[in-house]
Amino acid sequence: MFSFDPYSPAVDADPFPYYQRLRDEFPCFWSPEAQMWVLSRYSDIVTALNDWQTYSSASGNLMTELPGRAGATLGSSDPPRHDRLRALVQHAFMKRNLLALETPIREVARDVFGTLKGVSEFDFKEVSSKFTVKVLMAALGLPMGDEALVPEQEVRDNAVLMVQSDARTRTKGPEHIAAYNWMQDYAAKVIALRRAEPRDDLISHFAQAEIDGDKLDEREVLLTTTTLIMAGVESMGGFMMMFAHNLATFADARRAVVANPALLPDAIEESLRFNTSAQRFRRRLMKDVSLHGQTMKQGDFVCLAYGSGNRDERQFPNPEVYDITRKPRGHLGFGGGVHACLGTAIARMAVKIAFEEFHRVVPDYRRVADQLAWMPSSTFRSPLVLLLKAQ
Repeated sequence: MFSFDPYSPAVDADPFPYYQRLRDEFPCFWSPEAQMWVLSRYSDIVTALNDWQTYSSASGNLMTELPGRAGATLGSSDPPRHDRLRALVQHAFMKRNLLALETPIREVARDVFGTLKGVSEFDFKEVSSKFTVKVLMAALGLPMGDEALVPEQEVRDNAVLMVQSDARTRTKGPEHIAAYNWMQDYAAKVIALRRAEPRDDLISHFAQAEIDGDKLDEREVLLTTTTLIMAGVESMGGFMMMFAHNLATFADARRAVVANPALLPDAIEESLRFNTSAQRFRRRLMKDVSLHGQTMKQGDFVCLAYGSGNRDERQFPNPEVYDITRKPRGHLGFGGGVHACLGTAIARMAVKIAFEEFHRVVPDYRRVADQLAWMPSSTFRSPLVLLLKAQ
């Protein structure tokens, strides 16, 4: 008897055989373990993403939600509240010219990946997480150096814990809630610091963003900042891990992008399709929906399996092939609909720069271990450790 448990370590390790059966045999599947429906075909997921009136995010968009977050952030709210939040946050992003971040991001990349020169074996997670935290600090305006409120390592560790879940209880454990509370306390201190001394950074702009007299209130600034730290560290860090994992696995693709860095943008898009770190998000039904012979009831939760949609042969020919020349239009690596990721431009730019600098120092590498340990998370997927050996 087929089962699909998004909290299972077996699914963490390799969800794609499960996804194939879901798409082929059970495209609208009730998971008793998760207590929600699972949609696995690309067209059904895109339909749900574009129909927020039916598939609501206001009860939380993470498979296992954090307390107090539902309905109060970009990802966990519906229009018109979502549109107001997005407009104000986008206004702050526009004020903070992302092109101005290219030079500091390049400097961070050279500094972080330069430490690998002459190193024969290393954990890519260590260097990628250092890079993402430093980039996030530069973009958001988080304190660094002598004025740092806490060590970078604590930001990294707590951001990663926030997105994890307990496979046994299928909930957020005390350690995950504690990490979320820690991050909110940290964000509150940074916001207070930037209110006292505004700068040309995103947190300063969040606090001051105004459209026709409308501003973000204190809770919105706090939760937006907390969510962006979580997303910036884990989402971008997880994607970098998956990209490195793909390039270490597919030597021809790695050699091609090293020889011609102009191929990196296409390789990034293919990695977002082939092995996205953002695997599954949830919605709540606002009315009954009949689909593939099943009736999903109003109030039921629905899992949108982005990772499955990205491997749907109905949308992407030969989806199990990692092809950096594919140009996969419409992949779900950054979500879609009204909840398409707001940070796509900076993420694409930062990852491209990171791998340009990484490949200058380590142009040839392979995975040390055949079997990987995967992060326990019902929403995101990335290796806990990615040991690489320079060749």
